[in-house]
Amino acid sequence: MSTGTLEHVNLTVTSPQRSADLVCDLFGWEIRWQGPSQMGGHSIHVGNPGNGADYLVFYTNDDVEAADPKFRKGTPLNHVGVTVNDLDAVEAKVKAAGLEPFGHEEYEPGKRFYFFDWNGIEYEVVNYG
Repeated sequence: MSTGTLEHVNLTVTSPQRSADLVCDLFGWEIRWQGPSQMGGHSIHVGNPGNGADYLVFYTNDDVEAADPKFRKGTPLNHVGVTVNDLDAVEAKVKAAGLEPFGHEEYEPGKRFYFFDWNGIEYEVVNYG
């Protein structure tokens, strides 16, 4: 039987650089590649250093940049979940970025909080402790 592994998630944002800078700061990630998208526009691939799999792509094009949209949660994405070693440190960085953590909860399998970025994309930050 064949099994799959999540390779990447591609998210449309107004500013790929701003989004990439945020997740690099929060999660210790790095920019792996950036450049023109095959469909026009610009993409930045961001993920764990030295790991070729499991990364986020932040994409934009002229229409998205001009509109500066705030996407509606759940249309179609509910949230992006990321595990971290130090929940409090990441929460402090979220606040320092001017974003508001909410939904602090602890249930199996761990503690978590949520925040929305500037485009209305929700992140769930989890520590399995």
